[in-house]
Amino acid sequence: MHTQAMALLQLETDLKRSLKRQEFQLSYQPIVSLKSGSITGFEALVRWHHPIHGIVYPAEFIALAEETGLIVPLGYWVLREACRQMKIWQVQFPETPLTISVNISGRQFLQSDLVAQISQILQETGLEPRSLGLEITESAIMENTEAAALMLLQLRDLGVRLYMDDFGTGYSSLSYLHRFPIDTLKIDRSFINNVDVDTEKIEIIRTVVALAWNLGMDVVAEGVETNKQMNQLKALKCEFGQGYFFSKSLDSEMAGALIAQKQCIAI
Repeated sequence: MHTQAMALLQLETDLKRSLKRQEFQLSYQPIVSLKSGSITGFEALVRWHHPIHGIVYPAEFIALAEETGLIVPLGYWVLREACRQMKIWQVQFPETPLTISVNISGRQFLQSDLVAQISQILQETGLEPRSLGLEITESAIMENTEAAALMLLQLRDLGVRLYMDDFGTGYSSLSYLHRFPIDTLKIDRSFINNVDVDTEKIEIIRTVVALAWNLGMDVVAEGVETNKQMNQLKALKCEFGQGYFFSKSLDSEMAGALIAQKQCIAI
């Protein structure tokens, strides 16, 4: 226990220094149209390049960043870097409409200056608001529905797109969905596993897609890993997907090369 506590303390110390030392880097996972196979955008994912431990993935440090409050400056760095990179791609590939989506943590979502910070980042990078998607979890929204609804309305007025991330794993209070100006539901990967053979999961996804359509929302299936899963999702009229079947997350150079190919995978 002592060893674990000391390791955690050291990790916290390293994390506090990491932003100043510019040890973070983004990777980008394509979001693909299941109808055409073309890339419609990317989700930005953060990696910590620790000088001793090498690449540290979010599952190992995001919770600690939340606890210490470091998630707020880290979250704004991710937003700024993702917007900067997307603007570069839009200049390089003006004929290819693309969006970038960024995860907003529960703690960051509660910041009173969130809208002002995002507005400033968009102005600094020159990215149009409609090219940015903010991924917010159900649990973050449902913790305080009144405050969340107000924040989401302000973000919508800013012009950014709003994604409900990991849909189906949180409170899933369908009665609240019509109150929130959500543009896209992202179906959690746990519902995609075995979707080609699990009747219950098939019906859940069918219901979510129908619900989204009725509310004027798009649907993205996360964690697509096989051709069978993709075909089943297409049959269920799910519009978009992301996952290892299409591509793992890529650094900016490799992602740019993928954009240049104009199609992620033959569908």
